Amino acid sequence: MVHDLELIKVGKVYDNGTPAVAGFDLAVAKGEFIAFLGPSGCGKTTTLRMIAGFEAISSGDMLIKGTRINDVPPERRPTSMIFQNYALFPHMTVRRNVGYGLEVKGLAKAEREAKVDRILATLGLEDVADKRPDKLSGGQRQRIALARGLIVEPDILLLDEPLGALDANLRKAIQNELKLLQKRLGVTFVFVTHAQSEALALSDRIVVMNQGRVEQISPPHQLYTRPNTPFVAQFIGRNTILDGSVGGVEDGRAVVDTPLGILRGTANGALAEGSAAKIVVPAEAIEVRSASEARATGMGNAIAATVRRLDVVGHISHLSVELPGGRAVSLEAHVEKYPPGLFAPGGEVVLAWNAAEATVIPAA
Repeated sequence: MVHDLELIKVGKVYDNGTPAVAGFDLAVAKGEFIAFLGPSGCGKTTTLRMIAGFEAISSGDMLIKGTRINDVPPERRPTSMIFQNYALFPHMTVRRNVGYGLEVKGLAKAEREAKVDRILATLGLEDVADKRPDKLSGGQRQRIALARGLIVEPDILLLDEPLGALDANLRKAIQNELKLLQKRLGVTFVFVTHAQSEALALSDRIVVMNQGRVEQISPPHQLYTRPNTPFVAQFIGRNTILDGSVGGVEDGRAVVDTPLGILRGTANGALAEGSAAKIVVPAEAIEVRSASEARATGMGNAIAATVRRLDVVGHISHLSVELPGGRAVSLEAHVEKYPPGLFAPGGEVVLAWNAAEATVIPAA
């Protein structure tokens, strides 16, 4: 199978010897929306720039539609890149900005203008076509950058935190538009972001990076519910992570011996009996019950805790509890799940969960 984009053991080492990316493997199908997600300095933007041709590859191979592009200059790659600041020409109208790439390619004026009209109509920019970007809103400027990137009909559109400059409400609206547009056009998108919510909402698959290496590549739901490594478990979502050792694995369920008791979760990874492991419990999976209720129902995976604080912000309750040994755990849910009158500070409760919703992973 020929992929739109393939990275084979791609690495980047800077001239001073600092490694930026190591052993990056990825195969992207046509029309996929891929997000690179990770903390600052993890190598996600460097990888994007290597795909674009703005950074040289130190090792490995990069292919677009089966053709090796390691040494192909940026202007000859079938890619377009959209930067966080959009890099629009302030002295040009929207129409000229959008058509600039076609102008550089020497496309005939009539054909160029027809293409510009079509893309402006697709992105709802016809009414501002003759205005300059500095007179327009952030959302409109973002659409102009998209139009300019898409009009050259790239095989792959590269987006470097393109929503970072927008306020929260506009960012959400543009997210929805971006996903619909990508699916309608069928263009492969590779999107860099540090915002989990964007990656989870927009992408078909997410590449989580840490210190230049890939930690996990998974669809959003799988990444959120089944982390493969301790880093992913800490970085994605709001998880309670408990240390222990594997007591055994049977029918996909792992038994973990922890300082807080015997706990169970879904096995994920190589879990040898006696090996160090972590049990990862999403905040959404945890039920908070009174101690008497837990005893009466004989709930498994039960940990005693003490309520320290309950704050209600709008319709969301933020509950803070303390485990034996002094560790704090923060939970949040709709106010109906954690009503203010039910959890008074100092009250004794039990945290419990279904083993199917927790994940047990190797500690290292």
